[in-house]
Amino acid sequence: MRVLGLIPARGGSKGVPRKNIRPLGGKPLLQWTAEAALAAKSLARVVLTTEDPEIAEVGRSCGVDVPFMRPGELARDETPTLPVVQHALGILEARGERYDAVCLLQPTSPFRPASDIDGCVELLASSGADSVVSVLPVPVEYNPHWVYFGAPNGEIRLSTGEAQPIPRRQALPAAWHREGSVYVTRRDVVMGGLLYGVRTIGYVVDGARSVNIDSPSDWTLAQTMLPAGAR
Repeated sequence: MRVLGLIPARGGSKGVPRKNIRPLGGKPLLQWTAEAALAAKSLARVVLTTEDPEIAEVGRSCGVDVPFMRPGELARDETPTLPVVQHALGILEARGERYDAVCLLQPTSPFRPASDIDGCVELLASSGADSVVSVLPVPVEYNPHWVYFGAPNGEIRLSTGEAQPIPRRQALPAAWHREGSVYVTRRDVVMGGLLYGVRTIGYVVDGARSVNIDSPSDWTLAQTMLPAGAR
């Protein structure tokens, strides 16, 4: 299976300005993801998609390819991920490069190891699924069978649609949430208009390495998670 590693890094982040090139543990945030992607054995090529020349230059210095610049209209706050991935695949295919799947690696999850990337790709290949995403267990108190939606009149209803909650914690089915560090999707699914497809499989990762940097408090948390030699 030929897999493209795609790192999306736009310049207009609001919660932590210029976060993708802001130093974390002595190197740009982007570099953490670049190093993991380049160390992964399952990626045929690692490409950075950005509209920002400074981020592009940092990406090149980290060893990733920047074969095109992303259009500004695909780098807005409200831009969905799907058209960004489709744009990258479309340009590369127009140049004669064809991939079976794309592995999306957000720089905001800096501590994923290369083994998680390879594990997700391997699971996609062996399962026949449309996509594989990294996941973590949902804390028991937030299990969907114990979570309620509210109505304007103040009434609450279980998110599962059931009439009564499962009374015992031990009887709750396992639940998972997207962790955000690795997404691998088949090329035909993406170009067909879906980021995940119909059949998605979860790949469980280590929560001790999981952080998604969207706010200053997330950045502070990431600093506490740095390897001892990088603090």
